[in-house]
Amino acid sequence: MDFARVLGLVGDRCETEGIRFALCGGLAMAAYGLGRLTFDLDLVADAAARDSLIAFLESEGYETLYRSCGFSNHRHSSDELGCIDMVWIAGPTAETVFSAVRRIPGPAGREWPVVSPEHLAAMKVHAVDQDPTRIQDLGDIRYILGLPGVDREAIRAQFARRHMEGRFDELLASV
Repeated sequence: MDFARVLGLVGDRCETEGIRFALCGGLAMAAYGLGRLTFDLDLVADAAARDSLIAFLESEGYETLYRSCGFSNHRHSSDELGCIDMVWIAGPTAETVFSAVRRIPGPAGREWPVVSPEHLAAMKVHAVDQDPTRIQDLGDIRYILGLPGVDREAIRAQFARRHMEGRFDELLASV
């Protein structure tokens, strides 16, 4: 997948249309210093733009594989354009997440919006809660917990919301 090309395609459209968006997932982890193998582009975007952005992706040749109010997955027939996973957020959650976005240098020599480490961890805690076999996400959270200045209590609260405090304590002990 040509991440710079796909991010440019989607990012340019979002910026032109005034759609709030940010990297999450593997590229966000790379932006915070943990490079790892990833096969798709994960983005979080304002749910108010869901219909128009999905229509745009489809006009660019992406097939929508799954769509709900909170998530959508899109695949292009070209390996170069690959797969895009979208997380759609609205209301207070959107305000909180987008107000904490950081701009970090990334593909194509541009600065890109990236969710904060704490919000990235929250997304990964949610993923682990939905599927406890997601070991890679636990490793990502462990890495995030070791970042300088990260708000560990905010991350602990995400684990507590899901009654997973023991798992948080295990990760923190291994940082």
